[in-house]
Order: sequence, then structure tokens, then C-alpha cells
Amino acid sequence: MSKFEEVTTDSKEIFKGKIVHLKVDTVTLPDGNTSKREIIKHPGAVAVIAQKEDGKIIFVEQYRKALEKSVVEIPAGKLEEGEDPIVTAKRELEEETGYTTENLELVNSFYTSPGFADELVNVYFTNQLMRLEKSVAGDEDEFVELLELSIEEAEQFEKEQRIHDAKTSYALLYLKLRGLK
Repeated sequence: MSKFEEVTTDSKEIFKGKIVHLKVDTVTLPDGNTSKREIIKHPGAVAVIAQKEDGKIIFVEQYRKALEKSVVEIPAGKLEEGEDPIVTAKRELEEETGYTTENLELVNSFYTSPGFADELVNVYFTNQLMRLEKSVAGDEDEFVELLELSIEEAEQFEKEQRIHDAKTSYALLYLKLRGLK
């Protein structure tokens, strides 16, 4: 047991949805006191940094109800139960962009909000894209528009808060550190 570990003494499921589950755990803290923890359980997700031959990066714009606005993001999606993240990454790339690849390189994985959620995002990179001959149907409730942006254009979108999510900002930082201009 680590010196910071909290031991769960009770757990109540509050909500079980299509994507997330909310539970409230009662925990014993390292000092012996008790507290409540509200926890979102999430199946995990992937995101794809897709760079075209001309150096442009593929993004999608979509409305995000939680934000009440449209944002520009790198292609991403949630893992299906038992699905390998690399399979999810290829599927999401195809569904959202009309491109595919045989070469996805894992960049890194990170927790989006570890204070209350267990969502782990696996970020992949590819610069070997092929246009699909026939588009693949995406989620029936997902409406996206494809954008191809240079790093400079994407940085401007960040300043305008059109790009305003962690995975996409992470992707831009990654590309800049790789030397993409």
C-alpha cells in the first residue's frame, strides 16, 4: 500500500450511460479519516495525429454539447469493449476523415482528468495516409467537417479558441517538438 492510497469501503453506482458511468466511493484516507469520491468510469479513447504529405494536419470540426460550441480537434473516438486501441484509432481515422493508414505509431497515453475520471487517451501519429475509395459510415449521431491545416493555421485556431481541447493542444505541441513548422 502506498502512503497516499485511499481504501474504498463502499461504492454506489449513480448512473450507467452509453459512454460513462458515475459512481460515488466512500474511502478511508491515509490519515484514517473518510471522504467521498465522485468517479466517472470511461472505456478509454484514442486520438490520431494525421499528417498529409504536404505537411498539413487533418482535423475535424464538430459541435460539443458539453461546451455548447463547435471545436476543431484531431480525429478521436472511444474504445469499444475489448477493442485494441490501435484498431480503434484506424477505425476512427477512417470514419471521421475518409483516410486510412497501415502505419500508426503510439506517441503516448494520458489521463484526461484523473481527479474524477479514469479516461485514458492513447495518441497515435501517422504520416502515411491513403484516401479511402469508399467512405466508411461513422456514428449516426456524429456530424463532422474535415479540415486540413498547417501548424501556423492550427496555432491561430488555438488563439481564437477554435482548438480548445487538451488532446489537440497536446498534438500540436508534439508536432512542434518534432520540428514540424
